[in-house]
Amino acid sequence: MDVFLGYFFIFIARVCDVSLATIRTLMVVRGNRLQAATIGFFEVIIYITALNQVVNKLDNPLNLIVYAFGFATGNYVGSFLEEKLALGLTTVQVITKNPELSERVRSLGYGVTVLNGSGKEGSRHVLVISLARKNVPDLISYIENEDESAFITIMDTKSVKGGYFKQAK
Repeated sequence: MDVFLGYFFIFIARVCDVSLATIRTLMVVRGNRLQAATIGFFEVIIYITALNQVVNKLDNPLNLIVYAFGFATGNYVGSFLEEKLALGLTTVQVITKNPELSERVRSLGYGVTVLNGSGKEGSRHVLVISLARKNVPDLISYIENEDESAFITIMDTKSVKGGYFKQAK
C-alpha cells in the first residue's frame, strides 16, 4: 500500500508543480512579478519534494515513469486551468462590411475604436476592441451572430493605458 501511495504522491506533486509553472510563466510574461514569485516559491517546494521521492528510490523505475506521467499531465492541467482562468487582456480586431456593428458592440458596454480600411472587395470597417480575456467568447459569439462574414483576429495584450473597458457586473 505504501508503494502505491508513493506513486500517487509523486504523480500529484508533479501535476501540481507543472501546473503552477504554467501559470507562473504566464504571470511573468504579463508582468505580474509578485504573483509569479509567490507561485514560484510553492512550485519549487513541491518540485523538490517530488524529485526527492524519485531520486531516493532510483531502484524502482516505476517512480520515474509516474514522475514523467505527472509532468505530462501537469502540462495539460496547467494549460486547461490557464484557459479557464482567462487572466489578462486581449485585443480583438474585427474587419466588417457592416457599418452598424461598432455601435452594437458599444451597446454591450465595450470600448470600440473604428478605423476605415480597404480590402480586395472594397471598403471595410476595422473595429479594435480591448477587453478582459474572460469576455472574449461572449463577444465573438455576438459578432458571429451579427455578421457571419466578419474577419476576426484575437491578440494577446500585455498591458494597456487609458481607454474604456467594460465594467465587471
